[in-house]
Amino acid sequence: MKTEQQFFQEGKSIQTYMEEMSSLKEESFTVYEKFHLPDDGLVEKLQTQNLHFLTITEDWCGDAMMINPVIRKLAEAADIDFRVALRDADTSLIDRHLTNGGRAIPMILILNEQGELLGKWGPRAPEVQQIVDNLRGALPSKADPSFPEKQKEVIATLRERYVTEETLWTYVYESFKETLLNILEKGNR
Repeated sequence: MKTEQQFFQEGKSIQTYMEEMSSLKEESFTVYEKFHLPDDGLVEKLQTQNLHFLTITEDWCGDAMMINPVIRKLAEAADIDFRVALRDADTSLIDRHLTNGGRAIPMILILNEQGELLGKWGPRAPEVQQIVDNLRGALPSKADPSFPEKQKEVIATLRERYVTEETLWTYVYESFKETLLNILEKGNR
């Protein structure tokens, strides 16, 4: 069984991955270009830690389209190597990091210099999850003939919001930051 470190070593850089995206590339780069890191001291803390990030993702995923560029900005500013493992290319990795029994993405794995898993984050910030839950809660039952069309509308609404609502990017950053700070605090005990 391949380790997280092996997946990391074999993974593409986030920069190469985003350049090669075949779906949602323009939207992903919109988030990347418009998101600005807050000056909150996190970058400086991370620069001393020798961490690595590995995102389990796919380019068709709307959540990943928004989240990966936010984490990329942080990784680049803190000089953290951020790489990509495609969920569907080898499901053994995501199957070790399920969310409520599902293969939800993106899942960001936080590794130390030796490639040991320190923690993980994903697939959404709690505030974004609440938005998704609210939209899904308004859907008719799956047996309803209008369900497929209504579901497409929900997905389109989410994608639009993910690209245009900067508050959602902040929710992602703050939630990921909280995970990182908890990991760093545990490491300093």
